[in-house]
Amino acid sequence: MDGPMNSVAARVDQAAEAGGEAAVSFLRDLIRLQSGGEAAVQARIAAACEQLGCIVETRRYSPANVVLREEFASEAAMAAEEREAVLARFPGSGGGRSVIFFAHPDGEAFQPQHGWLHDPMAGEIDQGRIHGWGVADDLAGIATMVEALRAVLAAGVVPKGDVILASTPSKRHARGVHALLHGGVTADAAVYLHPAESGIGMREVKALAPGQLVFRIIVKGKLPPTQEPGHTAFAHLAVNPIEKAMGVLAALRALDARRGARVHHPALDAAVGRSTNLLVGDLKTLGDGRAARIAPAVQLSCALSFPPGEKLADVQAEVEAAIAEAVAADPALEVETIFLSGVTGAEVPLDHPLWLATHEAVLRGTGTAPEINPLHTSSDIRNPMVQSGIPCVGLGPLCGDLTQNGGRDEWVDVADYRRGVAVVAALIAGWCGAE
Repeated sequence: MDGPMNSVAARVDQAAEAGGEAAVSFLRDLIRLQSGGEAAVQARIAAACEQLGCIVETRRYSPANVVLREEFASEAAMAAEEREAVLARFPGSGGGRSVIFFAHPDGEAFQPQHGWLHDPMAGEIDQGRIHGWGVADDLAGIATMVEALRAVLAAGVVPKGDVILASTPSKRHARGVHALLHGGVTADAAVYLHPAESGIGMREVKALAPGQLVFRIIVKGKLPPTQEPGHTAFAHLAVNPIEKAMGVLAALRALDARRGARVHHPALDAAVGRSTNLLVGDLKTLGDGRAARIAPAVQLSCALSFPPGEKLADVQAEVEAAIAEAVAADPALEVETIFLSGVTGAEVPLDHPLWLATHEAVLRGTGTAPEINPLHTSSDIRNPMVQSGIPCVGLGPLCGDLTQNGGRDEWVDVADYRRGVAVVAALIAGWCGAE
């Protein structure tokens, strides 16, 4: 980095440090405002961006009407209600590269019987951790992008390229960033800001996201010809879907084995020794649970991960072919396959300018070169890449006990959150250029 840019980076670092307490206060505000609903959170974000001199607009959209590429979700899996995305643009002075920062304001549905030790809507700080409903998923991401731009401007630095901040609903396929991307919002790069659950916080960068196909298989049975409440004596006259489900499981295991031997991605192979997996995450009968009754059906809930480069439609066709093969081998097997959702993977190469700029910003802010975690299946970093061809990485501070994972007292590390503001501020200056 040359002398002038070193000077700019130092000023941005100092401004981020000076604004650290205010950045924490802003995050606490967002946590508290959740009691007023998502609209209250979005209004606060919009107001903060306007105070920074951004051109702010809100866009209402229906998730079901958003255009998609290489992605789908069934009605059962998708948010149906109309939503609102906040879009804030800080115009650059000219001659620099533009960037979209995005994060989601919506978290898991609030449960009054939450069992937390901390007030989930207070933003309490305890032993260096800020606790709050949705603080790690993803209010800290929202706060980071706003406070990072604030630090850049407080340093007297004007980005040459446009800086776009987008607070976009995401949960249950809410498709907020999709709506903006297909609504004409574009840039030279994008950054998804979301706390990191894997233990190293700001030292981790998401630059690869495997795709995922989620589906259910209903294996149907046949009740015995009797009105007796107990079926044991008549079991030989029935089709037991539990037994038939074993054939389906065998077909899925065989498909998984074939794919595991054939499908490879160097980063995934290096990380876990395998680049694709087919998981049967749940198996249950669709009956009343009585031991002396034949269940009418068995349901298998499945998820299949696949690396960037594979097409979603091709993976789906492989699943359909494997099930069809099992049915052909057993005339008594009757199944229904329901595809619930699917997304395509994407990645940023390690020689890409966005990765290099991100690497430099993380190294400067943490003192350590970043690590790539390639295992964030279906991470939102895929969206700008798949939908609009915009390179995208993801990063965020250390977090834990996510409500999404059944945890309690969801938290974000305060020091790493403040560090994240400095890293993103440095990335703005480095990527967009600065005056």
